[in-house]
Amino acid sequence: MSPIRLPSLNALRAFDAAARHLSFVRAADELCLTQGAISLQIRQLEEMLGHPLFERRNRAVFLTRAGLRLQEVSSDVLRRLEQGMREFQAPAHEQPLVVSCEPTIAMRWLIPKLASFHQAHPAVQIHLLAAGGEIDFSACRVDLALRRNDFAWRSEYHAEVVGREWVAPVCQPGLAVASQGDLNARCRLHTLSRPSAWEDWHRCTGRSDGSDPAWSKCFEHFYLSLQAAASGLGVAMASVYMVESEMLDGRLAAPFGFVEDGSEYILLSAEPFSGDARRQAFLAWIRQSFNDSASLLIADAEHG
Repeated sequence: MSPIRLPSLNALRAFDAAARHLSFVRAADELCLTQGAISLQIRQLEEMLGHPLFERRNRAVFLTRAGLRLQEVSSDVLRRLEQGMREFQAPAHEQPLVVSCEPTIAMRWLIPKLASFHQAHPAVQIHLLAAGGEIDFSACRVDLALRRNDFAWRSEYHAEVVGREWVAPVCQPGLAVASQGDLNARCRLHTLSRPSAWEDWHRCTGRSDGSDPAWSKCFEHFYLSLQAAASGLGVAMASVYMVESEMLDGRLAAPFGFVEDGSEYILLSAEPFSGDARRQAFLAWIRQSFNDSASLLIADAEHG
């Protein structure tokens, strides 16, 4: 397919101004051009498209059907172009902060808390992208990446620990799970994204698997196994941060309490945090948010 010939930006701007004002004179005033220059641009545009864009009646101009359609296109194109140029030309501290975050923790923990960040830092806009694992900042065009430190990142990246991981088996509060035997009698829910989660928990707690669980199910994503646990299908291994809502409203319980599994959440940046007030603000806020969630839920589980 051969490329389509596109009109010049000047022609589109002249047409857009004339279409909004329904006046070549006012369009010329807005763009600091002569009326003749506006007329020439629009005539060239009409010749290129093969359609009249204006009807001229009684010293007034009106858009034709083709003109109305082109106005929809031109106004959208010019608006998008202006918005994009504003972002390129805006000072760094006014640009959105693009944050990449692992999908489950983004959905179940970070997004519900972002309102508090915006309230504390109304001038900093956050654009959130869901992704996990290794990150290439230049290719992905992101500023920060929230990850669990279960992979090797580039040595030139700047990494800050923002929270320690706490895990526990979770299930519906009415599900009788008070001992290892009770646990083995229930369906054990696994996830492909953390295949060693149960083994890690047994290692951290010193508990023995004992007999094999009665049966098990495996889900592709962490949040699916947690939804299955909340629905009464069995017992899932959970991060304390990913079950905050269900723990607080009583949909899930952690009968054995939470333990540290030795891993941590980190905030990665290709640029130093100290050189950007937006990065510093998000780092301080998310570190405090991790601490608040862990402190509240661990204490709640211990006294539950």
